[in-house]
Parts: sequence; C-alpha cells; structure tokens
Amino acid sequence: MKVVLATHNPHKVAEFQQIVAQTRPDLEIVGYDGHEPVEDGVTFAENALIKARAAAAHTGLAALADDSGICVDVLGGSPGVFSAYWAGQKKDAAANLKLLLDQLRDVADPHRAAHFTSTIALVTAGGVEYVVEGRWPGRLAHAASGSGGFGYDPIFVPDGQEAGSERSVGEFTAEEKQSQSHRARAFAELIPLLADL
Repeated sequence: MKVVLATHNPHKVAEFQQIVAQTRPDLEIVGYDGHEPVEDGVTFAENALIKARAAAAHTGLAALADDSGICVDVLGGSPGVFSAYWAGQKKDAAANLKLLLDQLRDVADPHRAAHFTSTIALVTAGGVEYVVEGRWPGRLAHAASGSGGFGYDPIFVPDGQEAGSERSVGEFTAEEKQSQSHRARAFAELIPLLADL
C-alpha cells in the first residue's frame, strides 16, 4: 500500500522510509509531487494537518505529514514552528544553525536545554484525521560537530548518553538516529493508527 509523505524534503522522505520499514514493511512511502501549501499554522499540529490534507486531496492516497523543529527552553520554545526559517525565508539550514548558536553564545550549559519535536498528521483516503507527537530531549552544544543528519542535528546533544562520551546527533549513525529520534517516537505513537489504512 502506498502512503504519500507530504514533503519535498528528500531527507525526510528517506528517514520516514527507513523508520516505516522497521515496523510496517508493507507500506510504501512515496514523495509528494504536488503544490506546497502555505504553512500558516502557529503550531506543529496545525502545519502538519495543512500539509497532510493537501497531499491526500492531491493524490487520493492516505497522507502523512511531519512538522518538526527544535525548541529551546531559554528562548521560550523558539525557534519551534519557525525552525526552518529562523534565519530568514530562504530555509538556509547552515544560517539557521549559526544564528541559533550566536543567540546562545553566552548561555551556560545548565541553561541550554532543548528538545526536538515531531508532530505527525495522518489523513486517510476517507478523510479521517489523526495527530501524534514525539519529543527528543537534550541540550544544545556550543559548536557544531559531526557530518551526519541535517538541520540542527550537529548542535543537538540528546539526553541519556554516558557522561564524558556525549555526542551530537550529527555524530550518530543513521540507525542510531532513527531508533531514538523525535520522528521515531512520534511514529511509535502512530503505528496503532496505521491499522485503519
């Protein structure tokens, strides 16, 4: 069965394909080739539903959409839904990362708590809608490290690692990231709902 993922981001498509294959190998995640809707929601859930509804309407297939970002405690949860545009409308990942590091330059480690949030919306071909969320807690490093992942991964250090050997997500293998990430956590919440497809 094909399920369209409402994104033009090839990194997200690949990541979802790998996550889904671990639990539902019968589902084929396909990329979305339609018009990108205006994401004018002010929450992750609103934006995920906007994208999933558009993809389902365009393709006639069940659609998944992820809206995700990094939320920094000392910034009141920002960048949040504005993570992709933090440094401007160009969606420049390197500029976004640099700006966030600059903003936190003088913030000490105890105050660098952050979490990645992934909100996934599922809209079935029949129009039934579901929304689930996954959070990955951690903190922000003072400098980027590692070449893996994308976006803010090189500065995000997840909780639960052994002291003295902590790594950023940019230093994780793809398998490590996929087993622990905010998207994997959100997808775990989604699995029971996929039985309705």
